[in-house]
Amino acid sequence: MFGALHRTTILNLSLLQAQSVLDRVWYYINYPFHIGKFQVSLANAVIGILIFVVAIIISRTIRSFMERRMSSHARLDPGIQYTVLRLIHYFVITVGLLFALKTAFDLDLTTFAVIFSALSIGIGFGLQFIAGDIASGFILLFERPVRVGDFISITGPDSKLTEGRVQSINLRTTIVRTNDNITAVVPNSKLVNQNLINWSYGERRSRLSIPIGVAYDSNIDQVTQTLLRAAESVEHVLEEPKPKVQFLNFGDYSLNFRLLVWTDRPRRHAQIKSDINYRIQRLFREAKIEIPFPQQDLNLRGGALQFIPANSELGPEETEEEENEEVKR
Repeated sequence: MFGALHRTTILNLSLLQAQSVLDRVWYYINYPFHIGKFQVSLANAVIGILIFVVAIIISRTIRSFMERRMSSHARLDPGIQYTVLRLIHYFVITVGLLFALKTAFDLDLTTFAVIFSALSIGIGFGLQFIAGDIASGFILLFERPVRVGDFISITGPDSKLTEGRVQSINLRTTIVRTNDNITAVVPNSKLVNQNLINWSYGERRSRLSIPIGVAYDSNIDQVTQTLLRAAESVEHVLEEPKPKVQFLNFGDYSLNFRLLVWTDRPRRHAQIKSDINYRIQRLFREAKIEIPFPQQDLNLRGGALQFIPANSELGPEETEEEENEEVKR
């Protein structure tokens, strides 16, 4: 009997000691510490982090579910699918972040209004470019002048041309894969504010212009037929609209023509031009059509040319004085 009472007493004391330890741990977990004007406890911070993590998991789950549902609809445009999924992702993450901050810092709506006001001032002064990129990102998602998979050309302020296929459109930047297999990270504001050519938007066919000059004694009918033959034998040149040759003008040293061809492969513009130029060179050689090099005619009126030996150390004026002395002698 005394043994059982002893064991019960020890158990009760152990439970009391464990409860005391748990109470102390719980006290420290919930003990508030100050971050500026806000009070934060370790427990609330952990709960806030968990809420944000759950929001990320929910966002990914919804996106996976929506992707499976949308992929079954063949008629649904991939760009629309991408836009809807992005907007859902941003909405869920934003709501999760707000709840996480409210839980961690015990904030109310008035505090959120103060925070957003401070952010607005910061955006106005130091974050205006980032805010512009984010606003441009929403413009791209809603207006959709550029979609994932489009082939685009961007002309920067330094007149440098960037061409490539759009891989993804994010909140602040757009990822473009160039023809050189280089990943270019382009701020969204550049796609909205600067010159942009979307080769995949609307009509895919585009026209290429290849200038060429021939000698003045060339037969222009033969030149025209040769250029058309060169265009028709190159891959990816469309039969309709048909290739066309234009006689542009009489140049300083050549008759200037322009070969116009159509293609539906915007990503291969450079290669198509190269193939046509190779073909033109071969056919011109076979037809003995001359491509002139730049030249100028120099006409002398009056006076005479003065030749000075290459090994002479005298200048033109000294040589002229010596000749005058020889004449006097």
